[in-house]
Amino acid sequence: MLYPFNYRDIIAHCTTLMSCSQTCYNIPTMPQSFPGQRPDEQFILLFRRHILTARRGLFSLLVMLVLGFIPFFIWPSNTIIFRILAVAATLGVLLLLYHYVLWHFSFYIVTNERIRQVSQKGLFKKSVIDLSLDKVQSISFNTPGLFASIFGYGTIVIQTAVGDLVISQAAHPEKVYNNLQNAVDLASKKQS
Repeated sequence: MLYPFNYRDIIAHCTTLMSCSQTCYNIPTMPQSFPGQRPDEQFILLFRRHILTARRGLFSLLVMLVLGFIPFFIWPSNTIIFRILAVAATLGVLLLLYHYVLWHFSFYIVTNERIRQVSQKGLFKKSVIDLSLDKVQSISFNTPGLFASIFGYGTIVIQTAVGDLVISQAAHPEKVYNNLQNAVDLASKKQS
């Protein structure tokens, strides 16, 4: 049965139950459906890239604040400086929100049949890619260094005969890897 739920509701539910940098796992209280779900398809896992992938927004905010404060040093007694700072801060906050929206609405859904990648490319552009689990040949992950180990992100590579799906900076790659392996094993047992 499909519930009247959409991706935003699923993600909002996961975000309220867990911190943003954690992976959302199969939560029993959450309806297990999404738009485009096939009959007899079961929701297994929802995950996304680490929140640090939205760091460009934070850097944009900091740059805009620094640029807003520069006129204070050039013309310290001019009152229009406050307006310049307000405009710079507003632009910085808008850029921060833009990058957060791109991160928040880009995620991966794993079911017992496929992996669905939903990528928000802009405010009005979305891309959806489906990869059948029976096409997966191997899955691997790596944690590329000290910062990745500290912050808990890494790269997951899903290899198929057609090509590779590389998920860079995925939050909690080992947990996601284990869940993906289990889903692929279940799909291969279902096929045979």
